[in-house]
Amino acid sequence: MKKYAAVFPGQGSQSVGMFKDFMDDPIVAKTYEEASEALGYDMKDVTLNGPESELNRTEVTQPAILTASIAAFRVLKEKAGMPCAVAGHSLGEYSALVAAGVLDFADALRLVRLRGQAMQEAVPQGKGAMAAVLGLEDDVIVETCAKVSKDGDAVWAANFNTPGQVVISGSKDACDRACAEFTAMGARRVVPLAVSAPSHCPLMKSAADRLAEALKSITLKDAIVPVYVNSQAKPFTKASDLVEALIAQLTGPVRWVETVKALKEDGVEALVEVGPNKVLCGLNRRIDKTLGSANVCNAETLEKALQVLA
Repeated sequence: MKKYAAVFPGQGSQSVGMFKDFMDDPIVAKTYEEASEALGYDMKDVTLNGPESELNRTEVTQPAILTASIAAFRVLKEKAGMPCAVAGHSLGEYSALVAAGVLDFADALRLVRLRGQAMQEAVPQGKGAMAAVLGLEDDVIVETCAKVSKDGDAVWAANFNTPGQVVISGSKDACDRACAEFTAMGARRVVPLAVSAPSHCPLMKSAADRLAEALKSITLKDAIVPVYVNSQAKPFTKASDLVEALIAQLTGPVRWVETVKALKEDGVEALVEVGPNKVLCGLNRRIDKTLGSANVCNAETLEKALQVLA
């Protein structure tokens, strides 16, 4: 069996009906029952039947993706054993912490529901924005964001997803100015994102403060495998370090390129994306084609993942 890391997707991977083909698995079914009990509503029903407007509400989306990810992880772990490391993209970091034994599943569900609410309320609707920039160097994007920013009207590089793909986040006006600059510079594409809050930038400070307060009442344990965190792209196992990383994650960038490279340097041979869709598989291949790559979202993809790991 290859030395593998489990990686977990973030918001945007959801769709009504996701995991329909996996619900018959008893481990998956039990995970959805646990989620429903922790949150007080039928997670399976919302996942399978929506409506889309409900599933796409941030405070519903985040627990839904976490539930799907942990359900798939539990099935994978039974077949392939514990991964040597875990990491998650943005929201996926919470799934990674549950997988590593740091966070109790029920606590994580309630935390990400709060996280979604806090992010939504941190910036008034329509005042924030995010956009994907393709085809420019990271340094150019960072410098341009700083150049077009003003006090109280700023934009930052938020997600370093692949070489040549960076997401920016900030106030709508500053984001618009930056996008115009990138287009003039010859960016291959500049794509405004349909988001309800500008994630991973200093505008999320009030959300980070609310999350920090909530974390004071939750017990976190040391990780049983290293967790590579978004904010530093480094592995941590101590609970105190992981708490700090969760808070820092809301206001700082997702360093996914560095994370994948660090996993490779530390001896990981394959990455298995665990959860709905396969967004991270695409990113991971563009970062390092030599790493084995698979996703797990139903019985069929599970078998393919096991073949990749064999």
